[in-house]
Amino acid sequence: MTSPLRPGKGGLLLAVRVTPKSSRDEVTGLHAAADGAVSLAVKVTAPPDKGKANKAVIETIAKAAGLPKSSLSLVSGETERHKTLLVTGNPAALEAWIAARVNAGKE
Repeated sequence: MTSPLRPGKGGLLLAVRVTPKSSRDEVTGLHAAADGAVSLAVKVTAPPDKGKANKAVIETIAKAAGLPKSSLSLVSGETERHKTLLVTGNPAALEAWIAARVNAGKE
């Protein structure tokens, strides 16, 4: 399985697949689309209304990966289920966190 991370201008781009209005906020793993694209699967309790779910996605990923919220920003997919986030600063923590999830999926 490949990684949902790819190089971007000013940091790393993270592909995310969001499920809003879930029972809890959590990163559930990796999602492989039919075309082979891999994204980070995230569930949030917030509804997809006026950016509430987008904010919850950033907070959930930041907390799970041990990153400051300010290092994550939405690049594309504001009103879509599939989003792209830009990770700035020192993305090594996110790379290691994603690598652990990718390797866990191989076992």
